[in-house]
Amino acid sequence: MKYAIWIAATIVGGLAAGAASAQTLDAVKSNDVLKCGVNTGLAGFAGPDPNGRWVGFDVAFCRAMAAAVLGDQDKVQFVPLTGETRFTALASGEVDYLSRNTTWTLTRDVDLGFTFIGVNYYDGQGFIVPAELGVTSARELDGATVCIQTGTTTELNLADFFAANGISYDPVPIQTNSEALQQYQAGACDAYTTDASGLAASRATFENPGDHVILPEIISKEPLGPLVREGDDQWADIGRWVLNALIAAEEYGITAENAADMAATSENPEIRRLLGSESNLGEILGLDADWAVKAIQAQGNYGEIFAANIGEGTPINLARGLNAQWTDGGLMYSPPFR
Repeated sequence: MKYAIWIAATIVGGLAAGAASAQTLDAVKSNDVLKCGVNTGLAGFAGPDPNGRWVGFDVAFCRAMAAAVLGDQDKVQFVPLTGETRFTALASGEVDYLSRNTTWTLTRDVDLGFTFIGVNYYDGQGFIVPAELGVTSARELDGATVCIQTGTTTELNLADFFAANGISYDPVPIQTNSEALQQYQAGACDAYTTDASGLAASRATFENPGDHVILPEIISKEPLGPLVREGDDQWADIGRWVLNALIAAEEYGITAENAADMAATSENPEIRRLLGSESNLGEILGLDADWAVKAIQAQGNYGEIFAANIGEGTPINLARGLNAQWTDGGLMYSPPFR
């Protein structure tokens, strides 16, 4: 098994190195479209709306990237990917940018040949069970059947948790979130485990959400964020600083509505550098001077993106928690723009 894993990592790493040898920024500009890998469907995070337009928290970062690079948030080709296909798609060049609830780990960053450009959601793995099961703790799931997406860190975390607690389980492997929900709601498994944000998103789509309980245990750290191929530092820098621009914009009160006005009127040097009113940060990145203004205008700052897609005013109903600004007790913090 270890040999098979090494072979898979070698193949993906080789693909990534080859694909990254061509400068991604030039390719995206030449194609006049950003190819963005997203989830096959996760409420609040990624999926087509009734009109077929892709929307969601992860989708918003794709649109911000397209706006910064191409000047138009709609110049995105969304490519739905499963947990098992996402890395090969990025490594081979099928997508330019992966924004699909992916956990930043050492092996993915180093061994698979990818570059994580930051964290856009601090998460942790949990469990959901039917309320009628009468379970109040994950430690009571001895002998349970558990639906689990293959090719994910949750698969490994699940094994570690049950082994550490001296209890057993019967895994029900699935490939997509929609398949997991079908199996779970059909009674094929006693519990479903994935990131807690995903559990909240899934429960919001149930006919009777109150009939299902998210158990209190969080069994892992899951720093989720976008990633690109290793070996193209310019493209990684662009992705990293677009994300930072959205985080910083919330801190400074820059919104989709006022970004252009603040670029013209603000006397705050940091804001002026961020929005391209002074300095040459856009030129350094290989972008227009107003790249950050365009990125913010696409879907709003980080707080606007969170509130519109997964916040407490939505069916997903997620509190900011660790994803609040550092000035409000959270972990969202951008390096300086200078």
